[in-house]
Amino acid sequence: MRHGKYPFVIGFLIPPVVLYLVFVIGPYLQAFYISMTDWRGLSPEVRLIGLDNFARVFQDEMFWKALRNHGQLLLTVPLLTIAIALLFAFLLNVAGGSAGNAIRGLRGSTMYKIVFFFPQVLSIAVLGVLFQLVYRPDEGGLLNGLLGKAGIAPVGFLTDPDLALWSIIAVMVWSHVGFYLVLFSAGMAAIPKELYEAAAIDGAGRARTFFSVTLPLLRNHVQTGWIYLGIGVLDYFVLIKVLSVDEGGPDGATTVLGMQVWKSAFTNYNFGYASALGVVLFFIVMTFAMVTMRFTSNREETEF
Repeated sequence: MRHGKYPFVIGFLIPPVVLYLVFVIGPYLQAFYISMTDWRGLSPEVRLIGLDNFARVFQDEMFWKALRNHGQLLLTVPLLTIAIALLFAFLLNVAGGSAGNAIRGLRGSTMYKIVFFFPQVLSIAVLGVLFQLVYRPDEGGLLNGLLGKAGIAPVGFLTDPDLALWSIIAVMVWSHVGFYLVLFSAGMAAIPKELYEAAAIDGAGRARTFFSVTLPLLRNHVQTGWIYLGIGVLDYFVLIKVLSVDEGGPDGATTVLGMQVWKSAFTNYNFGYASALGVVLFFIVMTFAMVTMRFTSNREETEF
């Protein structure tokens, strides 16, 4: 500090900036470069081919299947996860009514929060292996065992093209609800209790209280959850890798761009094409994040 505050601040900023450039920006630039080559990952020789890999991407049928699946995930996973988490958070924190001067949730709400949050302590790979047993196509599986006792023939939850993606969506929603339940519970705890008391005095029921008091005051939490879930499902790979048959099957019914990157790089050894897919995925994720944040920012400015 004897030499001035600016040299002192710059001295502390240089190491993290250098690390960021080397370990974040550097790999991005390398991926952009490899996407314009025909490198197969097995030879030091690299030949530039321009934008040919990107032309192949947009002509690839599996790319469009993956993009369609991403669209379905974007429409369903955030919507279902946030709706269920909001409902449970409201029940556990508010819907129990009033006790004296306090607004309380359902009895045993703390235990329920721990139970719902439990999937967050498990890795995605462990969840995938767990639900492999749940979705087994014979009566040894949990669901098909229950269906068999009811006299219903076994269902191929992961082998039926019409059910496979929905089965994985159910796991995604189940694994995320606990985290957002805790997030929304924290938001509800910050809402002044006087508002709930005023709503109760006005005769508002649980549904009216939720839509008129709770939901408007949790808008920022919901927007944050929507952005994170949207980015998450665009980049989802591990759960689909573990659960899907034939790595994104059957017949591409569960494939996503991350899976196509994996298969192109480590199955077909076409790192140039895999990098092109990764670059496309990068711009899709960045576009989604910027559009969503821009939209929410405009709403906030308008309401202000």
